[in-house]
Amino acid sequence: MEDSQRFALVAGETSGDLLAGLLLRGMRERWPSHRSYGIGGPRMAEQGFDAWWSSERLAVRGYIEVLRHYRGIVAIRHQLRERLLGAERPDLFIGVDAPDFNLDLEADLKAQGVRTVHFVCPSVWAWRPERVAKIRRSADHVLCIFPFEPALLAQHGIASTYVGHPLAEVIPLQPDKAAARAALGLPADGDVVALLPGSRNSELQYLGQRFFDAAVRILATRPATRFVVPAVPALRERMAALAQASGLGPSVQVLAGQSHTALAACDVTLIASGTATLEAALFKRPMVIAYNMNALSWQIMRRQQMQPWVGLPNILCQDFVVPELLQGAATPKALAQAVLDWFDAPERITALQQRFETLHHTLRRNTAQLATDAIEKILAA
Repeated sequence: MEDSQRFALVAGETSGDLLAGLLLRGMRERWPSHRSYGIGGPRMAEQGFDAWWSSERLAVRGYIEVLRHYRGIVAIRHQLRERLLGAERPDLFIGVDAPDFNLDLEADLKAQGVRTVHFVCPSVWAWRPERVAKIRRSADHVLCIFPFEPALLAQHGIASTYVGHPLAEVIPLQPDKAAARAALGLPADGDVVALLPGSRNSELQYLGQRFFDAAVRILATRPATRFVVPAVPALRERMAALAQASGLGPSVQVLAGQSHTALAACDVTLIASGTATLEAALFKRPMVIAYNMNALSWQIMRRQQMQPWVGLPNILCQDFVVPELLQGAATPKALAQAVLDWFDAPERITALQQRFETLHHTLRRNTAQLATDAIEKILAA
């Protein structure tokens, strides 16, 4: 097949950029001369992607927060649609996560004859099941990262392929804690806690101060603890300011990205709910999952929730294998105590690591090859 294909992609926020970057690497190997363009971030740019807008422009979570940015996001989608239906019409459009943005765009493109793929099945099994009809209308094919999703989609007449989770290939089955600590200048022994309050402005707004206040409490109980805080470029300055104001002094280190190194180095992570929690699980790290958002957004989301869990590790294990402290429950005192509890529970940690290793094997597939195999079939149809 001719390899000078034109692919349009839209990835929302940091996690989408990471997934799309891994996918684009496989696409570059299969179609060396292809062009790719649309909305993306630095990981995609490394693979030769032409970002017309940054993925950070879509990094908004919560109903009320989206309303505040609604006009700007709709304007971007309108301009993008016009370009993709005009001179920059692609051979295939791939929407990477960001379903609220991508599914409507995919529906418009599909109606005009552009073939569409959605990468990462929207979590209709967790909340907002009404989106199934929109997926069927919008996507010619769905690339699923969890093994139970294709059967669910098939019940609704949606074609899909399980491709595994690309992060399960990137993250080693046995992370090297000693090497990660050496890379970050941390002592080989001693307690290390990774703080990951999120990669969005809204997450840092609602969780940042709570996480650093919790860290102060942890330090009061275990004075030798070191804290590492990965920060995406757009938030690093704000994160560093919070760290400096926290009073943690030399005990805290704000990193330029390096979330995987931080997770490999730590003993426990205090982490915002989202894709990063799955990364922490693949690193076999005990964690405390937290989330806090606008109160009205929270009430709307809770009414549409279908499972008792919010964190991906708990959803995938179908059990509360790690604690979740959400909204009002996410107080600095409670967060600190939940982290400290892990340090006193070695048998619990061993059992958790075994659960996470089983999960890792389940998700580990040759994602790039499986995904590009599926894409090639769509292009040939």
